[in-house]
Amino acid sequence: MSEGLFQDGDLIRLITREGALIAAGGAASLLQTAHPKVAQGVYDHSYTAEDPLRRLRNTMGWLYTVQFGTKDEAETVSALVTRGHDKVTGPGYEANDPELQVWVAATLFAVAAQFYQLLFRRTFDEGELEEFYQQTKVYATILGCPEERLPGTYREFRVYYADMLQSLRISDASRAIAEQVLWPKMPGGLVAAPGLAAIRLLTAGLMPAPIREQYGWKWDAARERRFRLLVGVLAMVYPRLPLRVRTFPRDYYMAATRKMLTKLKPRRVAPAAEQVA
Repeated sequence: MSEGLFQDGDLIRLITREGALIAAGGAASLLQTAHPKVAQGVYDHSYTAEDPLRRLRNTMGWLYTVQFGTKDEAETVSALVTRGHDKVTGPGYEANDPELQVWVAATLFAVAAQFYQLLFRRTFDEGELEEFYQQTKVYATILGCPEERLPGTYREFRVYYADMLQSLRISDASRAIAEQVLWPKMPGGLVAAPGLAAIRLLTAGLMPAPIREQYGWKWDAARERRFRLLVGVLAMVYPRLPLRVRTFPRDYYMAATRKMLTKLKPRRVAPAAEQVA
């Protein structure tokens, strides 16, 4: 089996192995669709509303394979994603547009770094943030984005990210997707309600204020206290769980992705683009 794109000591692996980061996925997703071109592509082509669990499985399968899989696995799954994105086009947008790839990669880095530091009650120094940022460029480059399109350093990223947060103007499609993400059609009914309420609170609390205000989400001192209480409880409990429990989502989604790749080999993988798009 070939080596992966990263090694076990790399920050990208130490951070993203934590299954709790999936709880911050709503913030990353809705930051991505705060970009009106991303939002329109998702609104026109995504199956998120109809099958959110399948969408989560495919997204996490790709991310974990890039982070922890072999180089061959990462490149194969990413080729399928790129092929699926070839079809995601419409008036004014293309999913494989480097501008959009840079923004999506930026949100994945920013939200993961933010939530991990809250969860483990630690602060990364600038060197660590530089290391993690450089490694997360892969989310764009492995899908064909030229590396020179991304901010070169972490400091340049900060300027880019701040400018984007101030300049983005969300669309009606952005708001419609937010409704789908925050109020998904999930099995479990009332049983799932408390968990979804916690996810909505985390999503709002992690969202940068300029974007949160555009979404029209209520945020006041009381909600801020509830958010801090929730994060405090998670920070007290989650890091004390056994590592095998914390990394179970990674192992589960990677196993599902590897099973899919095994099935596709006789078919030369080409027909499966939509399975991971």
